[in-house]
Amino acid sequence: MDGTARRLGLAPGLSLSDARAVAPDLDAVEHDSAAFERRLAGVADWCRRFTPLAALDAPDGAMLDITGVTHLFGGEAALAREIEQRLARQGVTGVCAIASTPEAAFAFARFCTTRLAPPSEEKSLLRLVSRLPVAALRLDAGTVAALGRAGLKQIGDIHMRPRAPIAARFGARIFDTLDAMLGLSRSPISPRFESPAYIVERRFAEGVGAREQIETTIGALAQDLCGMLERHGEGARRLCASLFRVDGAVRHIHAGTSRPTRDPRALARLFRERLEAAGKTRDEDPLDIGYGFDVIRLAATEVENLDPSQAVLTQRRTATAAQSDLDFSNGERAEHLADLVDRLGARLGTRRVLRFVEQDTHLPEHAVMAVPAAEIRTRATKGAFAFEAGDAPDRPIRLFERPEPVEAIASVPDGPPLRFRWRRLTHEVAAIEGPERIAPEWWRHEASALTRDYFRVEDVDGHRFWLFREGLYGTETARPRWFVHGLFA
Repeated sequence: MDGTARRLGLAPGLSLSDARAVAPDLDAVEHDSAAFERRLAGVADWCRRFTPLAALDAPDGAMLDITGVTHLFGGEAALAREIEQRLARQGVTGVCAIASTPEAAFAFARFCTTRLAPPSEEKSLLRLVSRLPVAALRLDAGTVAALGRAGLKQIGDIHMRPRAPIAARFGARIFDTLDAMLGLSRSPISPRFESPAYIVERRFAEGVGAREQIETTIGALAQDLCGMLERHGEGARRLCASLFRVDGAVRHIHAGTSRPTRDPRALARLFRERLEAAGKTRDEDPLDIGYGFDVIRLAATEVENLDPSQAVLTQRRTATAAQSDLDFSNGERAEHLADLVDRLGARLGTRRVLRFVEQDTHLPEHAVMAVPAAEIRTRATKGAFAFEAGDAPDRPIRLFERPEPVEAIASVPDGPPLRFRWRRLTHEVAAIEGPERIAPEWWRHEASALTRDYFRVEDVDGHRFWLFREGLYGTETARPRWFVHGLFA
């Protein structure tokens, strides 16, 4: 309820007819609970400009953990004043109260005029909360009414009486909340977003309105962030740039890396790609600068250990001149590849940049799996294998997702094919190599799995196929079936 409603004499709980009797020109609209929840979530997200630990406080508030940050805003009173003034400029009527416990802050903001509670001495805090109504204990309306009929209307009425009879009749939750309000027990808040491992930010007296300035600021923040990471021997894997607009809107830009890094130039380039890609894909809205951003924050939300490495360069002389070239080591090649993956992921989306990872199976159609390249180092691939160079069997250039059945004619049931019909065309076999036998995976206990004999087949027109016969004749099946699994050329 805002100040205008209070001046008109309106209060929560009035019926529509009574409210129109007080204010005849009242325009009544149906309450949109979903829109209200989205707006409240936006306010809580905006409050992260003051502290990363911001939580929703149902039904109509937000709870902030401001431990250790009030001095950045001139003290508790100045911080509360700034929050209320900034919310008012956004058209939101807010009441801010600061206390040593979440329950006391909730009660002071809604049920009294006290805005700054004293330190957490039980006696001084008890004198304030004793005069508050029992509804300040977050009780439902039925319990509040029942307590009122019993003559317990204020928190002090409950505190001065024996606990056992009241808890037996109205429940122990009353005293659990009261103890938490007085600081006798702890009740932590649950922030909407996990607090990042490392965080740096810049604040501006006026909003930053040019994208070049935003990129420059993020580059400077990346320098500070990488310094923090280096001191702790860690590298960033997931990052988030939060842009707080002057009018209260907040934009979060997320980026990930394929390997831990603390290279500020790489991070700045990564977010430059993300800013350029904003609005160019269906998954992301364009960057609306509006009146500008007055707070820009860069956080490392996920980090990993990163030991310092020494770049190794080897000198190689050409045979035609004395000029020497510098050849990159394998580690540096991996860094360049990781940088490419990160840049492509920033521009196209990390889910669109894929790499193949070997799986613990010898069935060709399941031997590899396409996963986001940035997640390969964190995804478990136990049992993955790879052939040594030169030992790998020939595999087709194109492997079908599912083997396609063919009609084949062989001299004997367990022999190679002489001709086969695939996709309505008959192919005469000119040359054949094989078989390469692949047995079913016995540990999967699939009764329908059969042994496969693969053949590399070339027809009279020079087309090369990868065919297999499914089932051993006489032992597994009486009629083996043929399939084409891939094409060599």
